[in-house]
Amino acid sequence: TTPSANPNPLPLHLPRRSIGRRRPIGRRRPTMAPTAPHLFDEILEEIFLRLPTPAGLARASTASPRFRRIIAERSFLRRFRALHPPPLLGLAIDKGGFHPAEEHHPSAPLARALADAADFSYSFVPKPDKAWLTPWYLRDVRDRRILLECSCRFDIDPVFTNLAVCDPLSRRYVLLPPIPEEMTVQQERLVEFAPMLVPIGEEEEETSFRVICTPRYKSKLVMFVFSSITGQWCIAASPSWSSLGIVEPPCNGLSHFNYVRGCFYWPALWKDKLLMLDTRLMEFSIVNILTGYHVQLINQPGQSVCMSTIVDGTEGALEMFTLVGSYSYATFHLYHTTQQNNGESPKEWQLKNVIALPPQCHYFAVGATERFLFLRCIRIAQWDDNAHGLLPEDNEFDLFSLDVKTSELKKVCRAKHYYPPNLVHSYFGFPPSLSKPSL
Repeated sequence: TTPSANPNPLPLHLPRRSIGRRRPIGRRRPTMAPTAPHLFDEILEEIFLRLPTPAGLARASTASPRFRRIIAERSFLRRFRALHPPPLLGLAIDKGGFHPAEEHHPSAPLARALADAADFSYSFVPKPDKAWLTPWYLRDVRDRRILLECSCRFDIDPVFTNLAVCDPLSRRYVLLPPIPEEMTVQQERLVEFAPMLVPIGEEEEETSFRVICTPRYKSKLVMFVFSSITGQWCIAASPSWSSLGIVEPPCNGLSHFNYVRGCFYWPALWKDKLLMLDTRLMEFSIVNILTGYHVQLINQPGQSVCMSTIVDGTEGALEMFTLVGSYSYATFHLYHTTQQNNGESPKEWQLKNVIALPPQCHYFAVGATERFLFLRCIRIAQWDDNAHGLLPEDNEFDLFSLDVKTSELKKVCRAKHYYPPNLVHSYFGFPPSLSKPSL
């Protein structure tokens, strides 16, 4: 028999997915709920935090307006800085200008962008209208801020001078008021005056700042503190040298200091001890360093220089680099010592490493941060029998950075020779496009 024909044959051109049960009229496919915008931003933040370098972060910020908005937020940049310390972009010298990292340095592209965008001549900071005052010159650099001083041209004695804090990238500035006369010590002559910037604390506003001045008198040491929040000076401490256990006060050296984990250290005042200022307690104290291996460094025969610099160590211990060498033979070594605590015994400095510096050079320790030690290097051309010494190659010198964790020595830049060797201040930061005003 012949099968009966289908009264409603299936058209051959219909797709296969139409075969089967039809979807009831009026019902739609379930759809995913849209992701909340703030959750998407949080995911992007976590991705951006994992970018390895500030240069990569700057490139990501140019991809879209949304990326730029997230990356440029102060809260995000603060988190990024905590995970990825900002790179070294250049070095500033007291009365010697700013020198960006040069081509061979990994930060050279960012340093060029900074030098093109910022004004390190400080021409935007108005100077007091007095003919006997010097131009503004640099005294300290911290958190992308510059502390400037304007002093008298003719007075050879230390005096309380004009101070200003500025941001050379945003060209903003704050002129500090003079220290009130009633706060100064009238019965003694001022011996030395040293201003410095205090680093930003974890809970402080990024646009606020503090300046500490440590005028030194024959019988005492005073600490004045200026806060940008109150706009006023106050006396934070005024210990006598005898209360600190000092019989003979230092002659000079307050301008040469290091900052490590909330404390300022002055290593050039004495050979056997350090002056320390704890910025959290606002107290001065003395740290004895004439113990253990450091005694041998100071008494090492044949040396013509012994300069110590405090740096940040591992597990909360202080570490010290001591430059030991001979100018006559142009041979220098860095002795890396660490402060060990053996149970209940006093902390002693013990040798950790000895670093031989390239020969035929004169070295000077000219600055330090918690991450780097900075050395001034003058290359020597030849021995001069008449002058009984080595002659420099030219009127320039190199500035090197030494990584305190890896002991890697790296050239940063080259600058004009100057004498006496002033301090060198490091400038760390992000690309200009990601740098918010610091004032």
